[in-house]
Amino acid sequence: MGNVYAVVIAAVCVLNGAQAQALCAPDSVELRGQGGLQRFGVEIADTEAERERGLMQRDKMSASAGMLFVYEKPTHAYFWMKDTLLPLDMVFADATGRVTKVHSNAIPQDLTPIDGGEGVSFVLEINAGLAKRLGIVAGTEMRAAAIKQSDAIWPCSDD
Repeated sequence: MGNVYAVVIAAVCVLNGAQAQALCAPDSVELRGQGGLQRFGVEIADTEAERERGLMQRDKMSASAGMLFVYEKPTHAYFWMKDTLLPLDMVFADATGRVTKVHSNAIPQDLTPIDGGEGVSFVLEINAGLAKRLGIVAGTEMRAAAIKQSDAIWPCSDD
């Protein structure tokens, strides 16, 4: 009987681990706040070259898609829209995943710098207008595999 119990406990632990891992799939970002819960399938830009290229030269993107820019350490983030054909919302977040600023409706191909502020570790780019429509504002919580889980305000293992 003890062995059966141990096997059941082990299976539950494996399932719970799989569930926690599924909550933070590497190509997914979740946001929760005043607008409820949102999930985006994302491409990750975590190298200098990927961050420089971003969403340039793309003429469409699914409403449930985006790009997550990941920085090795908190930085003063500036963006521009050179060669970007889509109007975008930019959601800036700190190392814990707390949204610090939202820049709405960035203008395609505009060279004006967009200042995300200091202490930025993550930037989620989504289609323009979605942040407002979904209630994504400063203080919204972000959950992603890229966030160091020991620092996260909303860790992957949280249901």
